[in-house]
Amino acid sequence: MLDHIFLTVSNTESAIAFYTKVLPILGITNRHDYDGKDGPAGHPDLMGFGAKGRIFFWLRQGQPAPEAVHVGFVANSEDIVNTAYAAALAAGATQIHKPGPQLHYDPRYYAAQVRDPDGYSLEFVYKSWQHDDATQ
Repeated sequence: MLDHIFLTVSNTESAIAFYTKVLPILGITNRHDYDGKDGPAGHPDLMGFGAKGRIFFWLRQGQPAPEAVHVGFVANSEDIVNTAYAAALAAGATQIHKPGPQLHYDPRYYAAQVRDPDGYSLEFVYKSWQHDDATQ
């Protein structure tokens, strides 16, 4: 399991504004900023997002490398995929693919994909078999 990820963004204020509009739809509602001054040498200032007492999605100022990262966010329903996709577009993302079944993966894989303002590929994913298994 992953504990955290850093995305290097061109403008942290703009990135925070974007992700603040999108991530709460996915249940990622906590925010925490780390100034880096008391951390390891060279550790940057970090702007974090998380849920359930954990901060796991961090932004840092610098030169973006969108071709190096794809982030898939869990959605708990097809409606949440649709809502996150619409919110991302309204907040400045560009479309990669509209919400719908991703039959090349599995007929129960429903997702949408966008590029954030720095060009990072973001996917909002609902896998119904994971939710079916959780209720059994």
